[in-house]
Amino acid sequence: MPEAPVSVNPSVNPSADASFRHLVVAFEDVGIDAIADVGGKNASLGEMIRELSAEGVRVPGGFATTAAAYRHHLSAAGLESGLRTILQGLDAEDLAALQAAGLAARKLLLSAPLPSDLAEAIREAYRALGSPAVAVRSSATAEDLQDASFAGQQETFLHIEGEEALLDACRRCYASLFTDRAISYRQLNGFDHLEVALSIGVQRMVRSDLACSGVMFSIDTETGFSGTVLLTAAYGLGENVVQGAVNPDELLIFKPTLAQGHASIISRRLGSKAIRMVYADTAETGGRSVRNLDVPLEEQQRWALSDPEALTLARWAVTIERHYSAQRGVPTPMDIEWAKDGHSGELFILQARPETVQSRRRGAVLRTWHLDGAPGEPITNGRAIGASVSSGRARVIHDPSEIRRFETGDLLVTERTDPDWEPILKKASGVVTDQGGRTCHAAIIAREMGITAIVGTGDATGRIADGDTITISCCEGDVGHVYRGAVPFHLDEQALDDLPPTRTQILMNVGNPEEAFNLARIPCDGVGLARLEFIIANHIRVHPMALLQPERITDAAEREAIAALTRGYEQPADYYVDLLAQGMARIAAAFHPRPVILRFSDFKSNEYAKLLGGRAFEPSEENPMIGWRGASRYYAEGFRDAFALECRALRQVRDTMGLTHVIPMVPFCRTPEEGDRVLAEMAKEGLVRGSNGLEVYVMCELPSNVIGAEAFAERFDGFSIGSNDLTQLTLGLDRDSALVADLFDERHETVKEMIRLAIRTAKRCGRKIGICGQAPSDYPEFARFLVEEGIDSISLNPDAVVSTRLAIAAMEAGTPATPPPLGVGVA
Repeated sequence: MPEAPVSVNPSVNPSADASFRHLVVAFEDVGIDAIADVGGKNASLGEMIRELSAEGVRVPGGFATTAAAYRHHLSAAGLESGLRTILQGLDAEDLAALQAAGLAARKLLLSAPLPSDLAEAIREAYRALGSPAVAVRSSATAEDLQDASFAGQQETFLHIEGEEALLDACRRCYASLFTDRAISYRQLNGFDHLEVALSIGVQRMVRSDLACSGVMFSIDTETGFSGTVLLTAAYGLGENVVQGAVNPDELLIFKPTLAQGHASIISRRLGSKAIRMVYADTAETGGRSVRNLDVPLEEQQRWALSDPEALTLARWAVTIERHYSAQRGVPTPMDIEWAKDGHSGELFILQARPETVQSRRRGAVLRTWHLDGAPGEPITNGRAIGASVSSGRARVIHDPSEIRRFETGDLLVTERTDPDWEPILKKASGVVTDQGGRTCHAAIIAREMGITAIVGTGDATGRIADGDTITISCCEGDVGHVYRGAVPFHLDEQALDDLPPTRTQILMNVGNPEEAFNLARIPCDGVGLARLEFIIANHIRVHPMALLQPERITDAAEREAIAALTRGYEQPADYYVDLLAQGMARIAAAFHPRPVILRFSDFKSNEYAKLLGGRAFEPSEENPMIGWRGASRYYAEGFRDAFALECRALRQVRDTMGLTHVIPMVPFCRTPEEGDRVLAEMAKEGLVRGSNGLEVYVMCELPSNVIGAEAFAERFDGFSIGSNDLTQLTLGLDRDSALVADLFDERHETVKEMIRLAIRTAKRCGRKIGICGQAPSDYPEFARFLVEEGIDSISLNPDAVVSTRLAIAAMEAGTPATPPPLGVGVA
């Protein structure tokens, strides 16, 4: 028979006898101020039940034994002196001594029966709960603090049924206070072993074995970006996600527009979810109450959670974070475990604790790693944790007992890690795992220890040879790469504090969405140029028309590659819209609410032809630089439908996700009439200039844009000067030709005169105008020229933002009030 639905907040009255009350307490009778009595985990459960149930946050009910109960157990059995003798003078770095002490301490506790009054109090509370299947979790009184997580140091026992099984699980919980990893962690963090007590949480089981579960953080775990909820999900019980035994689905939900009612899932990655943990007969599993089953391929290729469920969990994460931040008086990002009940379909929060890595980072310094030179083909790839790089000797190790083979500075390569691996991880300069996602044990500990990590490679232990020198790189985006040999790299550090304000807006050029959260830490006024080309070439990789007209692709290998990329989508074109929208949204979210100017695609025909399926749709042009590119594509018969996909992605970002600060920009628009045709195509897809605050900018990169600026200003809300194209077309040269490269110079007076005219016309027409390019950072005199002309914004590559802001602030302090008259300085 199926279990009764999980009760959110049952009434637990352990006993009418007051003598039991100091031993066992219902969750709803404790709050966050009871950490000393019931530990951080149980205090947090009680806090959420008491304070957040009214806001819709659902937590399974239960009860906790107290720290007094633990000390009563030690005293009644006379265990304290024996424990002190075992642990006295222990060196936690001595693995053999640590293992011997841990074993002796656990044996001592397991040999002692619970005091009769404590055992009876637990029985009474369990009966009052209805004697259901329960999870029995350890909650140390030094656990889940903001500066020490203690996560995973003690044991959890799932699907415990019956009073005798419950009492046995409680004894094993007490013994788990002295696992090797718990002893080592306490000693290294300066906690007295016998000052830390253990509370046991007994909580109704949520039948996630029949549904799904996972972990979420109310912060981006890699960059510390506070605007998102990172949500992971896999089938079955959540231990596989926590332990890194499965590669889960990952979603990023943007908090500010979620609060406005938008479906703000800005990024998603489908995990393999190859196994699910379920309950099992203890006779079948050698005494374990759970086992893993393979997940059918069809189910692996589906999302574990629906979008509405993911959004509900994200709202709960925001609610929990807001409550704990108010309690503490400081921003408190949270690390939260959740589960879905397979009987009722309801979602539950199983525990919540402060996040302990990003929230402790202080100081306004941006650290950026860079590879020097070409590293070659990677051996394997996985999820990048952080953004650092490490080189060293690879040690392929399958069990932590092999620690003697591991030396300080080595790189650990293994299937996955759990807390037993921490003595090795303390010596490692990096770790690579076959399994796991961004919330697994290896990822969390790597962040905490500040080492490089790549998780979820699938095959690292089979592809990396033990003893080889390798380089693991997380500085290239969300995907981490393992390279052969010691690849040279360097670290840049940039101070970000005390930067002066400027009248001229300092914007940033951004191409790679995976870098956006980190780049947004650099003080700037928004994004002046977000390029779609990077997303299309590196993430999508397929020509849009090949997805709309797949029958025109004759190459079998290309058809197979496209089918593999688009698997799981109802229509192949949905793949293009989805990935494009995710890339746009990630950049937009990172810089919210600052403006993000997003340029529609501007590949030339030879560049489009390099995409999968591209050769079937692209002409061969003698000079693609001034051929079929930019605006001329958007209304053409051969590309109109592809442009419609870009518009749909943008509408999804603005309307569905609520990121209305995104401003689309039309490149290489030759005439005002061509601008009309592009705006008409946009309107067909629901992007109407002026509707829902939609502004549309145009690139000012052709002489016709400058000369006809008044007509363009009637159709567009702003201009962005593209100095590269404007220079080549003003001077009549091909910037890709080495034969005339020495003539290319944005500082030439004729080019500056074009820029001066563009700025003054835009100002006269009441339109904003900026410039995107490297020249202002490379040439201080060019930057001064722009400032003196009164340009509204300068958009730069990320590495030049801080230095250019400082230079322009100094210039503006002495900028003449009146710019020189038009035409001065032209030869």
